[in-house]
Amino acid sequence: MKLKRLCVFCGSSTGKHPEYINQAKQLGEFLAKRGIELIYGGGNIGIMGEVSRAVLENGGHSIGVIPKKIFERVEHVELTELFVVEDMHERKSKMYELADGFIALPGGIGTLEELAEVMTWYQIGYHNKPIALFNINQYYDSFVSLLQHMVDEGFLNGEYVNSLIVEDHPKALLDEMERHEAEFVDKWSKQ
Repeated sequence: MKLKRLCVFCGSSTGKHPEYINQAKQLGEFLAKRGIELIYGGGNIGIMGEVSRAVLENGGHSIGVIPKKIFERVEHVELTELFVVEDMHERKSKMYELADGFIALPGGIGTLEELAEVMTWYQIGYHNKPIALFNINQYYDSFVSLLQHMVDEGFLNGEYVNSLIVEDHPKALLDEMERHEAEFVDKWSKQ
């Protein structure tokens, strides 16, 4: 699968470990060098801003999607393109429409909410795009354990967990996403 645009969900904070920023910049560099456009939340701060700047500094394209309420409160970088939308629902819809796949970097509750939604949509069959966790500093280990607990307790089909790409290096993560072959599993026929 040739990925043209990837949506990145990540924190508007930098987190406590310098590795979060270092790896976010490295991902931005790899995206630009592979000619993959970045779709993201449009902010200038935190991990979000670092990924975008790294893409732009390496000659890539960075496309932001930001709600008016946030747009009016934050500083901006010169992006390839910026969509200013009415609210968070429209933001997510636009990001999902533009992207060929999704990557979650470390972030807070907003990152988790965006990730959970694309996972839910994949499970229901609304899309078959690859979903990846960039597991910097083992950030998502507990989340993956929670997903396995959901499988063990009969609330989630294990095939959905198996379709999730979990990598701790940006090159390996992008390679796995390009090899991804979605296979729809009917949520209602198996548990």
